[in-house]
Amino acid sequence: MYKRVLLKLSGEALASDSGIFSREVLEDVAAQIKTVVEDGIEVAIVVGGGNFVRGRMADELGIDRTQVDSMGMLGTVINALAIQGALEAQGVPTRVQTAIDMIKVAEPYIPRRAVRHLEKGRVVVFGAGTGSAFFSTDTTAALRASEIKADVILMAKNGVDGVYDSDPRLNPNAKRYESLSYKDVLQQELAVMDSTATSMCMDNDIDLIVFNMNEKNNIIKAARGEATATRVAREV
Repeated sequence: MYKRVLLKLSGEALASDSGIFSREVLEDVAAQIKTVVEDGIEVAIVVGGGNFVRGRMADELGIDRTQVDSMGMLGTVINALAIQGALEAQGVPTRVQTAIDMIKVAEPYIPRRAVRHLEKGRVVVFGAGTGSAFFSTDTTAALRASEIKADVILMAKNGVDGVYDSDPRLNPNAKRYESLSYKDVLQQELAVMDSTATSMCMDNDIDLIVFNMNEKNNIIKAARGEATATRVAREV
């Protein structure tokens, strides 16, 4: 069992077929995180904004990539506030910190303050990505995990229970890896995280656990080291 984890959630995973958010998913994620906190594990969260905006929309909309990335960062703040609301509805003290100052709705991101919140048993949700365009929320997760000295990044995937040698949704014979090194990920160009995030995790010796968040209680199992998953590390 880990002492401090950073949970990476995608924005799309929070959505329903008919809307930007699924109440059922938010309540389930919050309930699992509550259990993890009650286990004595400190929890930080980085959430994406894909249920609002994705980088590829720059070409689709004819808008500059920098503007689209700014839109996406604001989307992550909305998601962070939604997660905060779901957690607090279940009695879990939560703080949202953002890389872009918006003091009316959240604290500015300050690493020492974030760590202090974690030490007091509060969940900290990081919004607005890195605060700069051209960086993914995967890179944000690697950066924040490095800054708060997290033991591991728990990467919750939507319907995929680890890292495969090819897309398991297209190839029924795809092989799931039990463990990989970051060098393997980079050399084989495996779709785990972008190369910037992968290199940062490797350089800072942060393990990555890739698991399927759609399986029942899998966030809890991942935090306890019990989930079916792929472990990515500097050395394996």
